Amino acid sequence: MNSTIDEITLLRQSQARSTSHRMVVRGIGEEIDLETGPGDDDPSFSSTTLVGVPTQESSAPQEQEDHKQLLLASQVPSQGQQQLVKVPQGKRKKKVVKKWREEWADTYKWAYVDVHEGTTRIFCSVCREYGRKHRRNPYGNEGSRNMQMSALEEHNNSLLHKEALRLQMASKDKGLPVIEKSVYVKALMLKSASSVLESVLRRDPHEVEFIQSVQEVVHSLEPVLVKNSQYVHILERLLEPERALIFRVPWVDDRGETHVNRGFRVQFSQALGPCRGGLRFHPSMNLSIAKFLGFEQTLRNALSPFKLGGAGGGSDFDPMGKSETEIMRFCQSFMDELYKYLGPDEDLPSEDMGVGPREMGYLFGQYRRLAGHFQGSFTGPRIFWSGSTLRTEATGYGLVFFARLILADMNKELKGLRCVISGAGKIAMHVLEKLFSCGAIPITISDSKGYLLDEDGFDFVKLSFLRDIKVQQKSLRDYLKSNPRAKYFEGAKPWSEQCDIAFPCASQNEIDQPDAVALINSGCQILIEAGSTMPCTPQAFDVLRKANILVAPAKTASAGGVAVGELELSHECNLMQWSPEDFEAKLQEMMKQIHEKSLKAASEYGCMKDSPEALVHGGNICAFLNLAHALIDQGCV
Repeated sequence: MNSTIDEITLLRQSQARSTSHRMVVRGIGEEIDLETGPGDDDPSFSSTTLVGVPTQESSAPQEQEDHKQLLLASQVPSQGQQQLVKVPQGKRKKKVVKKWREEWADTYKWAYVDVHEGTTRIFCSVCREYGRKHRRNPYGNEGSRNMQMSALEEHNNSLLHKEALRLQMASKDKGLPVIEKSVYVKALMLKSASSVLESVLRRDPHEVEFIQSVQEVVHSLEPVLVKNSQYVHILERLLEPERALIFRVPWVDDRGETHVNRGFRVQFSQALGPCRGGLRFHPSMNLSIAKFLGFEQTLRNALSPFKLGGAGGGSDFDPMGKSETEIMRFCQSFMDELYKYLGPDEDLPSEDMGVGPREMGYLFGQYRRLAGHFQGSFTGPRIFWSGSTLRTEATGYGLVFFARLILADMNKELKGLRCVISGAGKIAMHVLEKLFSCGAIPITISDSKGYLLDEDGFDFVKLSFLRDIKVQQKSLRDYLKSNPRAKYFEGAKPWSEQCDIAFPCASQNEIDQPDAVALINSGCQILIEAGSTMPCTPQAFDVLRKANILVAPAKTASAGGVAVGELELSHECNLMQWSPEDFEAKLQEMMKQIHEKSLKAASEYGCMKDSPEALVHGGNICAFLNLAHALIDQGCV
């Protein structure tokens, strides 16, 4: 230790002899604070270099360990002073930053040094945050090192850091592709509406479909929130589902091999009544789509004449290419878990993509066996055990009736208009059937590989042939064998064909921005987006709006299926035998009521009747107000 004291004395004497250079000597054990900025009296401080001062050899290894290298910064004036480099007095402690970067960063790779608002701080590279205890210089004495180690350990044990680290590691797992989906966010005029959307983005940043659906509704509700700020808290509560279920679905194929799929059911809101909503079996199914379907179904049911809640769900199981017994085994395994949450006063499922009468029959059979009673309360299956065959027709027919109401406001008729349809499922077939029975000319349908064009239009004979093709799970290209004048376009969509009305009935976001431009160029005037919930991307919707193409949203145009499905569940209607005329008259009256309520709500909040967004905004406002009144009456539940 004597050698150390002699050296310090020598340095102080050198400082006294030299007036051009000043030096700060810190005693052993003194801390250096990274938070202190550079001195104002030395503008060249940031460009100075780091120079090490060699220590004298010590006779004892312990003394050599105690004697640390001193970091000094200065401009060396002469060769005689090269062995002694001095540090100007003042706040010049940030020179340890470079040393810290080189040595400590290798040890604690999650941390980094950066300047924030003129102050050097130690940040966490995972969550990009810094803490009060992280600002200490690790190059101090043993006490400050222990303090720094304690701060690092405290940070690493924090829940925020652990969650951020888990997400970071999960995204770097080898063999797992990282799929990035961009979220298209529109600007909102109202600050409270922006805060609602921002909270959803923070809470569920990867649920693109759900965020898109919420964004459309929040935009429509801006004038409502301006008039009554109380609705902001109601909207925040509504956007969080009451219950979200994710469960395992194991099943065995015909070869005896075991497979595992994932099941979903999101019971979004029961404020107006028991949940009703579809089940979708498709490989793309995930929690985001289940929440989006449940949210849209909640608003759609709020527009119906009946008091119903909304739900959505399904599985990433693909029924295409599976045998009857494989589909039955999967449906039974799926219902083994889901039946606990179903019931006429809680939740009843209905058909959606990939789920038809066959699948609903298997699901109901397993539900009846597990529940121990026959309620006949699933909507959509065959008449010999529950419901009626009118359920699936109601949605498709309702779309056409809704289009006629829109045309009536424009003093036009449906007869003779060219219509393009996407999809080839139940709803698309019923739309096609009702269109040519009303005198329109449906010219296209499509599947996942392309679309079929028949310039002469489809009729009853051609429709029957198309249904046989779908039952046999053949390609739409086989239609050309009996109708050589038709054309099949591989890998294309039907939106470039000349038309007056478009009926997208395939899947969500099937119409993107180029497709919207194609629809405008093809002469389309009305788009009925109901066969597929939310078929337009936000960018496509903006293009259609600017071109004054009237858009009828899914929640209004497809509410007919909801109403007829609920009528099936009532005991009185099950005892009745409806004629086709009575059924259509009742459905048309329901669609007329929904159309009038939507336009009335839009006009009350400043959206004119002839606006292309009138039905979109009016439907969202009317549905939300029905839900909001129920939520206010029921309190914070």
